[in-house]
Amino acid sequence: MAFTSRLVATLALLLAAGAAHALSIFATVPEWGALAQELGGDKVKVYVATTALQDPHRIEARPSLIARARSADLVVATGAELEVGWLPLVLQQVGKPASGPGYFEATSAVPLLDKPAHFDRAEGDVHPFGDPHIQTDPRNIARVATALAQRMGEVDRANAAFYAQREKDFSARWNAAIAKWEQQAAPLKGVSVVVQHKGFTYLERWLGLREAASLEPKPGIEPTAAHLAEVLAQLGREPVKMVLRAAYQSDQASLWLAERAHMKAVMLPFTVGGTPAAKDLFGLFDDTVQRLLQAAQ
Repeated sequence: MAFTSRLVATLALLLAAGAAHALSIFATVPEWGALAQELGGDKVKVYVATTALQDPHRIEARPSLIARARSADLVVATGAELEVGWLPLVLQQVGKPASGPGYFEATSAVPLLDKPAHFDRAEGDVHPFGDPHIQTDPRNIARVATALAQRMGEVDRANAAFYAQREKDFSARWNAAIAKWEQQAAPLKGVSVVVQHKGFTYLERWLGLREAASLEPKPGIEPTAAHLAEVLAQLGREPVKMVLRAAYQSDQASLWLAERAHMKAVMLPFTVGGTPAAKDLFGLFDDTVQRLLQAAQ
């Protein structure tokens, strides 16, 4: 009986030790949390600081986020100043540098679009290093997966081969899915769209969509009645199929325009969790493509 008790206790300690050594990852947004889980499997514990229904630009540096970041082995952020309003404060509070092996920026693995020639905050929520919303193009997810798996292996060398194999398996499935999505989305090439916020640049380039206008007079600035009237007048001369918004955005402006311009208002998940169907990265693009195709019919 005593031997059995000691054996059970020993096994419990071994299991606890294995759990304690899981790589702890603090992801700023759902897409990178989902990707880290795909690459890490049962070797990682992933905490995601935001949800798909939150504007990632505007997050409060809450004590709970600070506590989670403090215990993380690896912080995975978008970068390119997407989280500039809150992540630097969180890292400062926990004494972690925004550099080195314990900090990873997804945008470091991707060529950024729309880098402004001149940077001026008076022009709204302009990102000086380029558009950070890289997750709307699945080809960017593939680039980030390669770089992130390598970084995870650098931080957790004991499981480096495991992460590398997971990345290889994920990439095979992901590239097959990209080919499927591109075949399905072929009818979308050349379709004109209006966007509520300039957050779909990479999606547009991937699928060949053409952005006719933005409902925000300047990036991050709420649409005004005067600007909406200007967009409506423009659409009278240039018919558009749909107006796009992210799941976290209010539908008020897009519905106003859609009703008057006789087009579809389309809410896209934008990231994992944005819709019930977007439960993971594969569901994110399955649902995005299908919503666009339905609106284009």
